[in-house]
Amino acid sequence: MKTLLVCTSVSHGNTRRVAEAMAEVLGARVVAPQEVAVADAAGYDLVGFGSGVFSQRMHADLLAFVRALPKSSGRAFVFATSGLPELPFAPFTRPLVRLLEGRGLAVEGTFTCRAFDTWAPFRPVGGINKQRPNAGDLTAARAFAGRLAE
Repeated sequence: MKTLLVCTSVSHGNTRRVAEAMAEVLGARVVAPQEVAVADAAGYDLVGFGSGVFSQRMHADLLAFVRALPKSSGRAFVFATSGLPELPFAPFTRPLVRLLEGRGLAVEGTFTCRAFDTWAPFRPVGGINKQRPNAGDLTAARAFAGRLAE
């Protein structure tokens, strides 16, 4: 299965670490949105889209990439890292999932985990989740990727 992971990881490399753990299992390439042509994404059997979460939103670069995707009938998944937990009644992955579905992609699932965050209110105390993503988070990311590969 030919797999691509499109990942925006700008603050501490948290999301990139999760993407690389998934890529090990999926035999995937990990790229930033600006490192791959939008049209090239259609040549993959499975494409993962991930970013850190900023004010309860996925990164603007990733969203712009997805908005530019041609209509497709491929498979996709979403992954994210965040300092704060995802709220069940307003998951921050939902808008990206809907955007992908609107492009015709079948979204196979989502993966989120907590991560080191130095967003403004947390900066004075040195940030939160200083040891995340940890080995357990990366193991969970690999397990999620393994389920996608089945």
